[in-house]
Amino acid sequence: MNSALTRRIAHLDMDAFYASCELLRYPQLKGLPVVIGGGRRKEDDLLGKLQQAYPDGEWTEDTFTERLDRIPVDFFPRIEGYTGRGVITTATYAARQFGIGSAMGLMKAAKLCPQAILLPVDFERYRYFSRTFKSIITDIAPVMQDRGVDEVYIDFTDVPGGQREGGRVLARLIQKSIFEATGLTCSVGVAPNKLIAKMASEFNKPNGISVVHEADLQTLIWPLACRKINGVGPKADEKLKGFGIHTIGDLAARELHWLIENFGKSYGAWLHEAAWGRDDRPVETESEPVSMSRETTFERDLHAVRDREELGAVFTRLCQQVAADLQRKGYEGKTIGIKLRYDNFQAVTRDQTLTEYTADAKHIRQIAGQCLKRVDLSRRIRLLGVRVGSLVKAGTAPAPVASYSEASANPPPQVNDHGQTELLFPLD
Repeated sequence: MNSALTRRIAHLDMDAFYASCELLRYPQLKGLPVVIGGGRRKEDDLLGKLQQAYPDGEWTEDTFTERLDRIPVDFFPRIEGYTGRGVITTATYAARQFGIGSAMGLMKAAKLCPQAILLPVDFERYRYFSRTFKSIITDIAPVMQDRGVDEVYIDFTDVPGGQREGGRVLARLIQKSIFEATGLTCSVGVAPNKLIAKMASEFNKPNGISVVHEADLQTLIWPLACRKINGVGPKADEKLKGFGIHTIGDLAARELHWLIENFGKSYGAWLHEAAWGRDDRPVETESEPVSMSRETTFERDLHAVRDREELGAVFTRLCQQVAADLQRKGYEGKTIGIKLRYDNFQAVTRDQTLTEYTADAKHIRQIAGQCLKRVDLSRRIRLLGVRVGSLVKAGTAPAPVASYSEASANPPPQVNDHGQTELLFPLD
């Protein structure tokens, strides 16, 4: 990077990405409240309804996919009266005006906006458009950091147009190129670093560009709520509010030593830097994963005793899937953990760190099963997950300090708060 140039980092966020991908398929739904979520696509159901309503053969399997934009709006399912455990993945901006948002239960959304149209997810389609827009970006600005299916960081500093109007010229070019190739819109924030760029990308949604300079810190950043800082979660925010700290400006007014005293050496120091808009993290074109996980949400809450076989089968499958992911991508890990969410939505996690690295499904299943002994299994379970962390490239792990003993592999069952031995899924 040319040290004479001003550092310009962009955060690009696709606008209501999943919903926008669906509106390309169903343009007749534009401007209407639409939610994406629930279950897998069942286009046969929609085709069947059309064939019943139009028995003259106007709708057939051969012509259906070519005529999606001509399906009458009245034929799409609404969420009114929805019963089930589905969760919203995303929603159009028209639906968001009713208070509907990502991760909200569909039953709750049905009360807020019963007329909203419900479309199931189509991850294959979303991944295709994700690959497409990222390829367009790297053709223009090659230093890009992937941050998920619908967002990226881009280093504008050395790219032609990246300095003009603070980066606005290049952002406009990228926006235009993505729209012309896909029909999708995005919002871009350009700033001196990743921290501020991410905040800026939210300033002018949808299809907006926001440019922030160092001199804009007090006018544009300090009035924002502390939660706008990526890294300040709900618990930290509540603690900050307890001290009368509501905005980033309030946070910047606190002394470094006070923040360290109340939030710890590392996090307190980071809060101070973030409030003053300081962030030296580079845009990383490649990054190593720190963990891999698999989880599933059940259609109905399951119990460790009454649904023992079903839970055991799911648990084994999750371990096998994580192991397959590790082996396919060439990694091993030595921290194995589990995640449970109970029927009251409370989540718990447990993990265990080994002396050696592994990508073996049986070994992962064995250690994950031990982690299960450390949680309350008398309550009904909504979600189950398995995670392997502390990853290294396969074959590069250092030699273990000590071998894993049979004694540690088979600890005695734990006893819960009620004095009862924990109930375990079958271990094989």
